[in-house]
Amino acid sequence: MRPVKIFTDSTADLSIELRKQYNISLIPLYVTIGGQTYRDQIDIDTSKLYELVDEVGELPKTAAPSTQDFINSFKPWIDNGNDIIFLGISSKLSATVQSASLAAQELGEDRVRVVDSANLSMGIGLMAIKAAQWASEGLGSEEIYRKLMNMTPRVRTSFIIDTLKFLHMGGRCSSLELIAGTVLKIRPQIIVREGSLQVADKHRGKKMKTMDVFYDNFVKANQNIETDIIAIAHSADPSSAEYLENKILESGLKFNNIYVVEAGTVISSHCGPGTVGVLFIEKENM
Repeated sequence: MRPVKIFTDSTADLSIELRKQYNISLIPLYVTIGGQTYRDQIDIDTSKLYELVDEVGELPKTAAPSTQDFINSFKPWIDNGNDIIFLGISSKLSATVQSASLAAQELGEDRVRVVDSANLSMGIGLMAIKAAQWASEGLGSEEIYRKLMNMTPRVRTSFIIDTLKFLHMGGRCSSLELIAGTVLKIRPQIIVREGSLQVADKHRGKKMKTMDVFYDNFVKANQNIETDIIAIAHSADPSSAEYLENKILESGLKFNNIYVVEAGTVISSHCGPGTVGVLFIEKENM
């Protein structure tokens, strides 16, 4: 049985430290702003992205990796005797999985297995970490793929958007909604459901109060969370991430690992600064 190498794309928001710890390789998406194209998580970070948005007054355009990008990344590992599992951002949100699937067809679908995570950010990252753990235990690609297919519908992702400015700039809310939302301090709660983004609720009031309600409804009320790993992702808002981390630590739930990460430039391009979310895996129903 061949060893398995785990790949994901940059929207998984795995930090460099986590990628090194679990031997996960990253294939970047692209971000174009001000006439310059950057590789997400490699050529540009989130703070620089927001500086450029303020400077040019427009949101960046994002693009999936090409099929050739995937071939170039996968082939050396295949030639070295590895099988590959790639986990990508939801196919309803990006063409990334499609490009990876075309690369798999060319390189051999018995050697490259592509997983549509139906998710984003650390929703993908948590799955990649679990896959890497299984690979390190010696499981083969077919068994890891099967376990990931079982896990995909059990990954839960939700986040609070702090400002409607980026949604407005991206054409996702009107000027009237922007003004009303700003005056009333409305912070939408977004949830990932069946690979798409949906508004779960619209919270009003101070951010700390919003995070309290968000945490109570999304995390505390759920009695079916796996306690192996949970993640908090934020976009240029470490203080909010720390606040949620402390709530988790004080909750009585004994998680083996709590990962706090900053969202990369592709995710941040769409959600805007101040966004913070929680991501976890639910237990399998017996």
